[in-house]
Amino acid sequence: METTFNLTAYVLLMAGVVLSLISLWKPNKYLEGASFWSMVLACGALTLALAHRSLTVGRLPFATLYEFTFLFAWGILLFYIIVRRHVKSALLTSLVALCTVILVSYGSMLPSEAKPLMPALQSVWLEVHVITAVIAYGAFGLSFCIGIGYLLKERNPDKGFGVSLPPLEKLDKLMHWSVVVGFPFMTLVLITGAVWAEEVWGHWWSWDPKETWALITWFIYAGYLHARKTRGWQGKRAAVLAVIGFLAVLFTLFGVSFLLPGVHSYV
Repeated sequence: METTFNLTAYVLLMAGVVLSLISLWKPNKYLEGASFWSMVLACGALTLALAHRSLTVGRLPFATLYEFTFLFAWGILLFYIIVRRHVKSALLTSLVALCTVILVSYGSMLPSEAKPLMPALQSVWLEVHVITAVIAYGAFGLSFCIGIGYLLKERNPDKGFGVSLPPLEKLDKLMHWSVVVGFPFMTLVLITGAVWAEEVWGHWWSWDPKETWALITWFIYAGYLHARKTRGWQGKRAAVLAVIGFLAVLFTLFGVSFLLPGVHSYV
């Protein structure tokens, strides 16, 4: 059943990509609405897939990179659905759909065997750690898509893709809102991870590659908020930082896992 739900989510996400791209080419409110509901249904299918896995293995689905990748895609979709009433844009739908299609496609290629939790993962702190990470990364994923949309509209505000998006000022505010929501949870990711590490390994911080890159990611988003508050960084510079921050998120999750293995290599 889990495979069926995941495949359904993938098909619905691809439908969202196609419908939103057609709506970009030839604006149509019905196509735009259909693309949005494809995304909603895809989020529902992922929810069922994750719930089925939880019931099957008797735990939350967070122990492997395969499981977290699907949680990651689910988190981005959830935040997109939350803000969609503020940004009814075929371009944003297509960006979110493409982003989640890539994540789901990649996740489908990872080993999916359900295994019992290893001793180091049997901690309530890990559960809190992963939940806060899903919220933080989901919000940052949305800020990334809005940032890409901002940069496209900023280059051609009155033609092309830019026509599908609301004014730049509104995009900037929504992008900032996404980072503001994600940043406290990213802070909790670091704190709960440190508490978990002390519980399991006896030390709060070991400069493991994933710990280090999580901290780098935190500093990027802290820099985004600081520059906006003290130097008035908005618009294009803020959008570039939001894009860079999410690329750091992706490297922390995927690049580190394969290029810089450490004690976190099992997640």
